[in-house]
Amino acid sequence: MSSKVKIFSGSGTNVLAHSIAKSFGVELGKTSLNRFSDGEFQPAFEESVRGCDVFIVQSTNPPTENMFELLLMIDAAKRASARRIIAVIPYFGFARQDRKDAPRVPIGSKLMANMLTAAGVTRVMTMDLHADQIQGFFEVPVDHLYASAIFTEALKEMNLPNLVMASPDMGGSKRAYAYAKYFETEVVVCYKQRKKANSIDKMFLIGEVEGKDVMLVDDMIDTAGTLTKAADIMMEKGANSVRAICTHPILSGEAYNRIENSRITELLVTDTIPLKHQSDKIRVISVADLFAKVIYKVHSYESISSYFIF
Repeated sequence: MSSKVKIFSGSGTNVLAHSIAKSFGVELGKTSLNRFSDGEFQPAFEESVRGCDVFIVQSTNPPTENMFELLLMIDAAKRASARRIIAVIPYFGFARQDRKDAPRVPIGSKLMANMLTAAGVTRVMTMDLHADQIQGFFEVPVDHLYASAIFTEALKEMNLPNLVMASPDMGGSKRAYAYAKYFETEVVVCYKQRKKANSIDKMFLIGEVEGKDVMLVDDMIDTAGTLTKAADIMMEKGANSVRAICTHPILSGEAYNRIENSRITELLVTDTIPLKHQSDKIRVISVADLFAKVIYKVHSYESISSYFIF
């Protein structure tokens, strides 16, 4: 069976792709990337993919070359007569542009979906989309995995005595409530007001955290401004400790400095995006085994519902 599965990697997610292939039990497929003097590039498969289920692993975080490389690899697989082409996108970039929230702006995530479909993808596998409705932007099946499948085990091992789940903003409250229901804990929510992107004007706490071990839950961490400010407010309100779990560690700008200087005890992230720097406060949990198991199920046309905890 596995001889008909080929797993390849884009250059932006090579380490995770190697781990996925190893967990699945195959060698990572051979590719090359030819760069021209003007900056143009051309990926190529260095082995036959005819009649195979081709899984191309590439997160589409910046630079935008990551997205375009994935599109070119999909097109190459289609023209090389692959049976099915599955884009494994652990982190789906441009997901924050899921609607028109101002006049004369694009819906970037819909455009990304259109380009993937036009390139020839037959299925998409991703994790913790910023907005669940993005699945509806695709005209092909989408396997939307959740990091809760691995984060819940990490939280059980911590065995925090006075656990309370928290959301750093109103948009993530549904996610925090799901964790709270699973662990049978209370939930608190931060309400924030922004004047512009990546800048918080005001933040208020809804709920009680005094004497509690707070676990902030979010799908991504970018500049870390919201998360660290929420941690400060909760500690000021009497929390015993504040930790956080975030699936996608974008960590741009001053994010690393903010985390180091914050009152967050520990930040748990996955390896959907490789870390730019190491930090004693950041612990990485790999999603490789989860993706490998789902790849096996998808290839075998088996149900993957058992991997959805919530």
